[in-house]
Amino acid sequence: MANLQDVAKAAGVSKTTVSRFLNGSLELPDRTVQQIETAIRALNYVPNPHARRLSLGRSDTVALVVPDIATPFFATFVSAVEEAADARGLTLALHATLNRSRREMKYLDFIAHGHADGLIFVTNHASDAAVAAKINAAGRCVVVDEDVVGAEVPKLFCDNLQGGALAGRHLAEAGHRHVLFVGGVEEMISGARRYQGFRRGFEQCAGPQARIDRICGQYTYEAGHAAARRFLQSDPRPTAIFASSDELAIGTLEVLREAGVSVPREVSLIGFDDVGPLHLFAPAITAVRQPVRDLGRRALELVFDSDWKDREKLHSEELLPVRLIARESVAPPIRTT
Repeated sequence: MANLQDVAKAAGVSKTTVSRFLNGSLELPDRTVQQIETAIRALNYVPNPHARRLSLGRSDTVALVVPDIATPFFATFVSAVEEAADARGLTLALHATLNRSRREMKYLDFIAHGHADGLIFVTNHASDAAVAAKINAAGRCVVVDEDVVGAEVPKLFCDNLQGGALAGRHLAEAGHRHVLFVGGVEEMISGARRYQGFRRGFEQCAGPQARIDRICGQYTYEAGHAAARRFLQSDPRPTAIFASSDELAIGTLEVLREAGVSVPREVSLIGFDDVGPLHLFAPAITAVRQPVRDLGRRALELVFDSDWKDREKLHSEELLPVRLIARESVAPPIRTT
């Protein structure tokens, strides 16, 4: 196969001239351009993309660090980033951490050594000062979905406060006065804000009779199972449940069905995310919908279109709006407490 030196010899110019011409960093007379292009066609020369990236000081790669790719939320998010990267001619380097700080640190070190031009970082546990320090040293990095306290980079979240308020108002307007909030440990921005918004929206509409029970836990099916079992043992039982993720809502519904508890006749149910097939359940589950694909597209834009020289503007937080998708899992309570 022909190499760069062969092209330079055939065109009668230096190897450096050909290299800079191909990289777009050198303007040449039309005659010289024609000589180089003729030599390339005659020798069937194909540029080495790796060598070209090295000469330009970039990798044409964006790194994406996520806790896992098994859940509908993260699978959809990864797909959106991949599509946006492809539109820019970029390669996506995907790293799944299993939500472990040790693996997050490992991948951040890898990226810091120049293996990517930018980084989209997502965690699903309480923030870690060591991880924040690595992020601050990683260059072009955007934190998405959950906060990393101490990371001085652009941050992109859905409006969790708004989402919680929508769910709270919806249940209060349906007549519920005793409700259960499930999910989201206090140390994580999504859980804290969803609960804060839910409490505000519910209490404003329900008035002095409002009562909110709370069960904290991770966004998993297993946590939904555990919360539903505790719900079944409560006396009096809340008449509605806000399960603040798709996995929590599905896990909760599974246990309620096993126990013969009817949704929504005996208890209403609202989920959060609306990425999984909640509309296919019987009853179809009402949920707060996150704009997950928009999160992925916007994250990539922030990485490559931000002014990284203006550090003050970079340390900002952007929220994407959410909306309530009303289906069949909410109804007026058959009793009040």
